[in-house]
Amino acid sequence: EPMSKRQRKKLLKQKQWEEQKDLRRQKRKEKRQKRKLERQSKSDTSNKGNDRKRMRREIVPSTLRLIVDCSFDDLMVPKDVKKLHKQIQRCYAENRKAFHPVQFYLTSHGGQLKSNMNENDKGWVNWK
Repeated sequence: EPMSKRQRKKLLKQKQWEEQKDLRRQKRKEKRQKRKLERQSKSDTSNKGNDRKRMRREIVPSTLRLIVDCSFDDLMVPKDVKKLHKQIQRCYAENRKAFHPVQFYLTSHGGQLKSNMNENDKGWVNWK
């Protein structure tokens, strides 16, 4: 059965792709090893490193307090409650990463917001 020019080109490209498979795999392996060696040499030169535990030791807590009053969630549309939940999550996450974290409090936490957080983020009960 005669083959069109486009089909021949496709077939040729596919054959080349299959033939070079081992070469690509070898290149990826070398690249991974190179990155691994670079990471090891970096960690050897700097004693501190970027370890989370080491970073946590350097953190000095702030005396500031951040209080989020959630008593107005009954006046909100469900869409706004979801947005508030996302904003609270973001604040909590960024505060944990901060070098001078503030004391973070949620007050009057109940109603729509609490049910939304229970549905979408079961881990919030473990927040400190």
